[in-house]
Amino acid sequence: MSVRACFFGDSFVNGVGDDRHFGWVGRVSAAVSSRGHDFTSYNLGIRRDTSADVAARWKAESELRLRPEHDPFLVFSFGVNDAVIENGRTRIDRRQSLINTDEILYYAVKRAPCIFIGPLPGGDQELNERIAFLSAGIRAHCAEINVDFIDPFPALNKSTKWMSGVVAGDGAHPNGDGYAELADLIDQASAWRKHFP
Repeated sequence: MSVRACFFGDSFVNGVGDDRHFGWVGRVSAAVSSRGHDFTSYNLGIRRDTSADVAARWKAESELRLRPEHDPFLVFSFGVNDAVIENGRTRIDRRQSLINTDEILYYAVKRAPCIFIGPLPGGDQELNERIAFLSAGIRAHCAEINVDFIDPFPALNKSTKWMSGVVAGDGAHPNGDGYAELADLIDQASAWRKHFP
């Protein structure tokens, strides 16, 4: 099996805050390859991207990278920027976030096996509450259409390693140690291992 995997999302997918620039995507990809898989990853995380931004671009960007001769795989992770308050309101309201997620996954599952990594906590507790609420909705929608969902939020929200990096950095993103912890949570999840044992 020769897998070409596209990772779509925001600054957390991009790995912002990691001075080694591996993020969780690079670390998870390395772990998959270390188990003998022929695995190529495309990091398509863009800072400040919302669910609407990902919805607008993922099809075209994936078509450029996923060739018929390879096994495709799609990973999505977004939601934090949807829940951020700007000009007195969330950038994307929760209902629209879930509509956007549905729109993405409806077509994505027809294109390739998919997995969703839930949105991640930062240093703002009120924002974290909105993220957790949105994450629960995304999880429910994923369950309805049989898309695997991994939720690192509860573990990371209590993690000293993750939160110390957030506090020492910009208040939102962890450092490399935090991303390493996230990568391990994802790579050890049964939903991930069933695709990449």
